[in-house]
Amino acid sequence: MSNYITISIKKNQVVIKVDENAEQKEIMTDLKKKIIELKNLYQDDKTPILITGKVLKNKEMDEIQNLIKKFINVQIEFDSPKVLGLHGIKKTFYKEVATSETKFHKGSIRSGQRMEFEGSLVIIGDVNAGAEVIAGENIVVLGNLRGLAHAGAKGNKDAVIEAAEIDAVQVRIADKVKEIEKDEGEIRKVKTSAYINDNDELILE
Repeated sequence: MSNYITISIKKNQVVIKVDENAEQKEIMTDLKKKIIELKNLYQDDKTPILITGKVLKNKEMDEIQNLIKKFINVQIEFDSPKVLGLHGIKKTFYKEVATSETKFHKGSIRSGQRMEFEGSLVIIGDVNAGAEVIAGENIVVLGNLRGLAHAGAKGNKDAVIEAAEIDAVQVRIADKVKEIEKDEGEIRKVKTSAYINDNDELILE
């Protein structure tokens, strides 16, 4: 069985390294097995824990932190960006995201508004239903994406869309269109990423 996390003890820190290729479910399963062993090392110690390796999303960091704190009351830090930027996107999807000019827009895009840019667009806010954002390269929304997003509008299939939550009716990358059906029932899986895979399919996850 693969080891998805490795634990090492340094002078002033316990380092938990997460395999970059591991899925969150695998990480949590492995951590549950090793947390008892880690707890035994602590006793009355309060050495802080640093979690490094894989670029983690906010929800994944919260899950890992909550599990550790169930067993050990200790300070936990993550060597991972709090907001998944272009560097994180590249690592997550193993794609070479081309360097492009980036436009930052502070504030939400309201219904009826349309924003276009030839490079990459970073929206520091929400994209509300009825709004449109169109970029020649990547689209990163630090809030919720409820409106229309079209990345790679000039045909770049390596472009990606990232958001805290993708709750739109439709997303587009290059010439690919993904209609998004609403999840029924009480359990709703949050989607945060859209990209075109090696089979030329637009994937939302």
